[in-house]
Amino acid sequence: MDRLRVAIFDFACCEGCQLQIVNLEEEILDLIDAVNVVEWREAMSEQSHEYEIAIIEGSITRPEDEKRLEIIRTRAKILIALGACAAIGGINKLKNNFDLAEVKRCVYGKAANMPHLSTSPTKAVDEVVKVDYKVHGCPIDRKEFTYVIRCLLMGKRPEIPEVPVCVDCKSRGNACLWDYGQVCLGPVIRAGCGARCPSWGFRCFGCRGYVDDPNVNAAKDVIERYGLTVDVLKSKMVLFGSNQVPTNA
Repeated sequence: MDRLRVAIFDFACCEGCQLQIVNLEEEILDLIDAVNVVEWREAMSEQSHEYEIAIIEGSITRPEDEKRLEIIRTRAKILIALGACAAIGGINKLKNNFDLAEVKRCVYGKAANMPHLSTSPTKAVDEVVKVDYKVHGCPIDRKEFTYVIRCLLMGKRPEIPEVPVCVDCKSRGNACLWDYGQVCLGPVIRAGCGARCPSWGFRCFGCRGYVDDPNVNAAKDVIERYGLTVDVLKSKMVLFGSNQVPTNA
């Protein structure tokens, strides 16, 4: 039986999620034995237009990127959004909160109007094309990535958590960071990371995106209990939640 052909592409991102794949070390050898990687700019010079699975890292920030993504989608039977930038738009969506012309002037100064510096409102991959699966996080969790790929190789649908990070925290016996004065996004953000940040004493920053059906009332109850306002919570959601709406994973 022929191995599935896999291609990995990057758009607007830091490529940290691809680095997590490289960081699999010995385990990556097992994956490479199971699939045929035909394109991956970060790791090889070969290119191919024939692949069954396309893995996309990065958000979409230019019209030409949308066209390239649409072509990739026509060639792939399965398309995976890899990491927060691809899955929800990521930190790159911060610019959508401002006038784009002003953003360009701030970043590029006198060169802002150069043609090669064109930009558009940032989009997650599924705002441009159909996404079949998402590997959440910034960066992704290596174990979750291998789990998703192995499921696909076995013809199974990966089970991505649809509960908030608070569930992960409780399962690990963590003290609630709200009790320590931190405005944590755990009540509305998708679990699956093992509550990585709260377990080390940092609030949840929301990099895995909103849970499909967030319990907004519970979040409001938490806010009121600690004498805060909804605006305070919203201010913490901007980093990864700018212009983001809950969508099915």
